[in-house]
Amino acid sequence: MKKLIVLIITGWFYSGALLAQEKPKKVVFIILDGISFDVIQEVETPNIDRISAAGGFSKAYVGGERGAYSETPTISAVGYNSLLTGTWVNKHNVFGNSIRRPNYHYWTIFRYLREARPDAHLAIFSTWLDNRTKLIGEGLDATGNLQVDYSFDGFELDTIAFPHDAGKRYIFNIDEHVTKEASRYIQEFGPDLSWVYLEYPDDMGHQFGDSPQLFEAVREADRQTGMIYDAILERIEMGEDWLIFVTTDHGRQPSTGLHHGGQSDREREIWVATNARGLNNYFENEMVGIVDILPSVIRYLGIPVPEANMAEIDGVPLIGPVSIFHPMVEKTEEEIVFSWAFMGEQDEDIEIWVSYNNRFRTSGEGDEYELLAKVKGNLGTWSMPNDQMEKEQMKVVFKGKHNLVNKWLVAAKKDE
Repeated sequence: MKKLIVLIITGWFYSGALLAQEKPKKVVFIILDGISFDVIQEVETPNIDRISAAGGFSKAYVGGERGAYSETPTISAVGYNSLLTGTWVNKHNVFGNSIRRPNYHYWTIFRYLREARPDAHLAIFSTWLDNRTKLIGEGLDATGNLQVDYSFDGFELDTIAFPHDAGKRYIFNIDEHVTKEASRYIQEFGPDLSWVYLEYPDDMGHQFGDSPQLFEAVREADRQTGMIYDAILERIEMGEDWLIFVTTDHGRQPSTGLHHGGQSDREREIWVATNARGLNNYFENEMVGIVDILPSVIRYLGIPVPEANMAEIDGVPLIGPVSIFHPMVEKTEEEIVFSWAFMGEQDEDIEIWVSYNNRFRTSGEGDEYELLAKVKGNLGTWSMPNDQMEKEQMKVVFKGKHNLVNKWLVAAKKDE
């Protein structure tokens, strides 16, 4: 008999995150646009290095699974939304910078926190207005009329204060304006969750490719990041507990660095810097994804997540214990093979749940799942005969003690 999966995972809120904390927990994430992994390695970034020294630095990726159903364009707004929702484009539905039809059933981190804690203080400091109005979806019925408490954005529309020039220096001036206000506001008010977005490095990449101009833009972005981090350190001195993530949204074209959007290694390869304590072996030893930041923030803040939403998150927490990652579901002529990478405890079981519908995508309602198997996690695989599969497509959730992951089995396209 089918039943709705109960996604209550021991250890999801690790280290007593649900218990009262002596120090208020706060989060800032910063997106520095268009800085590929090789560029961040080449350019001196002393402030990002300061943050990493307190926590860690990891090579990472955007773009979903190359050649599969979750393949995701390496385009700016697409990357932002993968971070915000912890999902790839097959779910959040932002395929480009026009942001035509976001699927708001896949909540952003702002909505998760607002739903869990209505009094939470949310802030955004951005060189692009659409981050708030379209991606976060402020004030829309589809986002539950989500409101941000403080916003500092939209200056790209102010051609009086920031007259537009062909060299895009006005974008640098807006980045500087946004950075100074983010630093001031964070130091003075300490929002619970803040997003800072700075654009200028990507503009220099588009104009000059791999060049001294791009490298100088990265140095400036690092300096601006340092201003914000200094404000955070002042709040830490006041007795608060702060988590910061700094990352980028995509890499750059392999040959010249002028563009992006494709699936080359260089366009997919990004990086994550954080001051997080308790970084796990997954962060230290695997190539993490931009979708991993959202579940990390959820775990850090101890946010309760509705079970239907949790089953859709594509990321793996970077802090605290992890049981399972890199799920796979493959169909052969004779069987369906389920496999996973295991990082859990000895004798820990993995449960495999399956749903043959996808109501969540169209309505936000939870899907009905049935338990297929309970398997020792260290086996890393389980299979069943093809004839036991009800339909050609299915959604699979792998549930471990400390986290869960999901994978879709999508029917192959028929040759025309």
